[in-house]
Amino acid sequence: MTKVITYGTYDLLHYGHIRLLERAKALGDYLIVGVTADDFDKSRGKINVQQSLMERIEAVKATGIADEIIIEEYEGQKIDDIKKYEVDIFAIGDDWIGKFDYLKAYCQVIYLERTKGVSSSELRNKKRSLRLGLVGESDILKKVVNESKYVNGIQISGVYSDDKDTVKGLLNDIKFYDKYDELLNDSDAVYIISGPKYHYRDIKYALDRKKHVLCESPITLSKCECEELFELSKRNKCVLMEAIKTAYSMAYHRMLLLVETGIIGILKSVEATCTSIREIDKSDRKKMDRSWNSISAWGPTALLPVFQIFGIDYRERKIVTWLDDEEYCYDSFTKIDFCYPEAVASIKVGQGVKSEGDLIISGTKGYVYVPAPWWKTEYFEVRFERPENNRRYFYQLDGEGIRYELVSFVRAIESGCLITNIDKEISSEIASVMEDFMNGNVIRI
Repeated sequence: MTKVITYGTYDLLHYGHIRLLERAKALGDYLIVGVTADDFDKSRGKINVQQSLMERIEAVKATGIADEIIIEEYEGQKIDDIKKYEVDIFAIGDDWIGKFDYLKAYCQVIYLERTKGVSSSELRNKKRSLRLGLVGESDILKKVVNESKYVNGIQISGVYSDDKDTVKGLLNDIKFYDKYDELLNDSDAVYIISGPKYHYRDIKYALDRKKHVLCESPITLSKCECEELFELSKRNKCVLMEAIKTAYSMAYHRMLLLVETGIIGILKSVEATCTSIREIDKSDRKKMDRSWNSISAWGPTALLPVFQIFGIDYRERKIVTWLDDEEYCYDSFTKIDFCYPEAVASIKVGQGVKSEGDLIISGTKGYVYVPAPWWKTEYFEVRFERPENNRRYFYQLDGEGIRYELVSFVRAIESGCLITNIDKEISSEIASVMEDFMNGNVIRI
């Protein structure tokens, strides 16, 4: 009996997939089909797969072509599978010519001609075409433009900013709009990274016109305003989503899940540090008005693990800050301590002070250590009293998490509900911390 094996994602199974499976089956007597797992797809950069693993498996099974279906979960599995199932022929589409020649040491390798004019990527593009407008002047806009190219169906419609000269220098190949209204007319959604004090204005303007919004955190500098905007988005059936790219990092997400298992015991402490050195021209009052102080630039990221691990029902919080400019509430360094019923947490953020940007989560049995820069990590450790019990975990991160964030935003729009890695209650609590700071409820050093 001649055994044939082939692999694929089989997202939105179409005629091209079926013809390829039929050709593979015709090469032998028994066809094994490997369907790639969600996590393995993400590690290879396929972040916009529309269907779940089980949906894709069921679709392949429904064709009646496969004699056996397996799941591909890790790099190098093809060699293991060929040996395990005593495979004679490995078959794959001819768009992979040469890629799998290394398997010739284990079996015959055949590259099959693909059906022309049809692909899952094309189907995804036809299914959705989201026109995304950009608002603001941060250099992060350039990253959003670059990362959007990895997400099928997103088209950057243009950019609007109060600082025309800066943005044109950043995005000279993107259409510039002189009026926010004109950008909204040509967009289905907007990504907002204007100065934090203008977020409420810019978000509300877009939601009133029933445009979906992805906004760099913090959403607002007031808890009341944040809750108002979420209510408005609900009434207008729009998605309002907070952009903290760390929340979409695979390593960060897996770390949270691991902590929930109790591997380090009862959780007692979270310490998060985010710092950078950023020069601000304090004589340019216009730029100061739109600038991001340390608490707004780094605070939401540092607060994320605190609130996601311990929640928002703390007993007390204390904000200590080194304030450089009182008029614009510009802080070079800020430390916030939280007291929970049975735990404590602290964050340190700064754009005028440099420190080790790590994350430590302490428990009664051990602790999790995420090295700097923890907010875009691909690696973390679980450490115990006995070093031989320590464990290391590695997960690939592409594009700092921005592309995964964009995919989540698009899926939320398509599904009609907010599917996000950040609960709106956490978004509101982040806004509450910002409000306390801006109102001067701090200890100055």
